[in-house]
Amino acid sequence: MKRSDLPYLDDLRAFDATARTGSVRSAAEELSLTHAAVSRRVSRLSEAVGAPLLERDGRGIRLTGAGEALSDACRRSFDDLTRTIATIREAQQEGPGAVLLSCERSVAMRWLIPRLAAFEAAHPDIAIHLSVGGGAMDPRRDAGILALRRLDFPLDPAWTVRPLFPERVGPVMTAAMHARFTAGDYTALISKTRPDSWDTWLAAHPDAPRPKDRRELDHHFLNAEAASSGLGVGLLPEVVALDDIGRERLVAPFGFSADGSRYGLIHRGALSAQAKVLVGWLEGIAGELGWVLV
Repeated sequence: MKRSDLPYLDDLRAFDATARTGSVRSAAEELSLTHAAVSRRVSRLSEAVGAPLLERDGRGIRLTGAGEALSDACRRSFDDLTRTIATIREAQQEGPGAVLLSCERSVAMRWLIPRLAAFEAAHPDIAIHLSVGGGAMDPRRDAGILALRRLDFPLDPAWTVRPLFPERVGPVMTAAMHARFTAGDYTALISKTRPDSWDTWLAAHPDAPRPKDRRELDHHFLNAEAASSGLGVGLLPEVVALDDIGRERLVAPFGFSADGSRYGLIHRGALSAQAKVLVGWLEGIAGELGWVLV
């Protein structure tokens, strides 16, 4: 499916408001539209998707299974847009010394944010405006943004790519979980963003114990917390698990092995002097950790 095939944005907004408020009437009030206009837009969206999104529930409405899936996607997308626009506005108010940095959620939460204080202490004149996001960049929307991404998508030649470190993954768990892992008496924690990661890793490690069952969570940072809480064994990127291993919340008995992908910094056009400082700093801390640039 191409982006040009996506439904109208107004229809998605009408559906998002209806899903959040649980009422077509409330959505109409929020969007300053008539009840009939919201109903038409949601109906048109349902036709475009090819599945019913809402169903009657007594005197009210509720989401269908397809509606719940689309509502979750709308919420994440609109949240990302809201944060990105707010970040750009704040940076404009800060002036030319600000750097707009977008980073994947789990990497931002588990690796980047804990290190930003050191950067700001060393460079108090550079303001970093951080937003979270993943995947390919939109040249119309994201010009002027420096992005840290796992480079697992087609790269537009208009973007400059600066390789940062290879992706290395491995099973992580609490020390108390290690014996159960060895015995195959463990739950494999799976990230929805990489549903095949355990199958791929187990195929590459035929001597590793197989899990007794599996549990799927939305993101790597949730799997890291679940593993740290003893709920199972997470197959995590080293960059996400690094600090928990350092604090001995997690252990990685098989270590981490490269999966063939990599992380990098991408941007469109020339970098500002401030952004170049940030790029150099990121490359430096990646090097200090022993991650070989690819």
